[in-house]
Amino acid sequence: MLPILYRDEYIVVIDKPSGLLVHRSMIDKHETRFALQMTRDQIGQYVYPVHRLDKPTSGVLVMALSSEIATKLSQQFTQKIITKKYIALVRGFTLAEGTIDYALKEVLDKMTDKKAQQDKPAQEAVTHYKTLWQVEVPFAVGRYPTARYSLISLSPETGRKHQLRRHLKHIFHPIVGDTTHGDGKHNTMFRERFSLNRLLLVAKEMSFEHPVTGELIKLSASMGEEFEKILVGLGCSLYCSDTVDHIVEQNIEKNVAPNQANLLNNQAN
Repeated sequence: MLPILYRDEYIVVIDKPSGLLVHRSMIDKHETRFALQMTRDQIGQYVYPVHRLDKPTSGVLVMALSSEIATKLSQQFTQKIITKKYIALVRGFTLAEGTIDYALKEVLDKMTDKKAQQDKPAQEAVTHYKTLWQVEVPFAVGRYPTARYSLISLSPETGRKHQLRRHLKHIFHPIVGDTTHGDGKHNTMFRERFSLNRLLLVAKEMSFEHPVTGELIKLSASMGEEFEKILVGLGCSLYCSDTVDHIVEQNIEKNVAPNQANLLNNQAN
C-alpha cells in the first residue's frame, strides 16, 4: 500500500517511495510496478499525472482524479504557483545558503527521443538551497582520511529534467547515492558501510492552491526509513523534527560551526 498524504474527490497525493516509476516507460521495460497504476488500484479510481518525480527520488507526488483537474494543476506548475522543497544529503560542506543559476541542456534519451531536436539551446534553470546540518566522519574515501557531508534544503524555481542532481554536480556537491551524476567512491562507501540502495533526495514539501476551492494545500512527505537510518548512522537526529523549517531553526547554529560551511565549498572530497 502506498502512503496517501491527501485525498478528496478531486485530488490524491501519495508519498512515493524511491525506486518506483511514476508511469510506464520504454527506458525501464522490465519494470512492472508504477505509482499511477498502484494508486489507481488502491483507491479504485483512474488517476491522471500532474508532474514528474524521478524514479530514484521519493516524496510528494500529486495526481488528479479527472483530466480537467489535471490541466488546472499542471497550469500551476507552469505558472510557478506551486512551491516545492526537497531535502538531500550531498558530498562536502556547502555554503550556509546559495543560488545555483546554471542553464541546462535538455536530457534526451537515445531510445525515446530519437526524433527530438538534438541541438536545442540550454534552458534557464535556477535552484536555491540552504544548509541544515553538516558532519565530518572518520571514513577514508579516495585520498582523503575523512569525509564531509551536508544535509540541505532545495527549492527549485524551474523544473528541468534531473535539475537538482545536475545542479549539485555542477557546484561539486553531488547527491549521495546518485549513480548518474554522483561520486562513485562516496556511493561505494555508503553501500558498504550503510547498505545504501537509493538516492538520498526527497521531495519533502509541496504547497499549491486547490484547483476547485482555492484553499492552500501544504503537504509533507516522510524522509523514508533508509534515509533516516543513514542520518542516525552519521550522528544526525534532524529527521525527528516535524517540519523542515523547525529543523533549520533548531539545528543549523548548533551543528554548523561559524565559517565551517566555507571550508570545503566546491572541493571534491
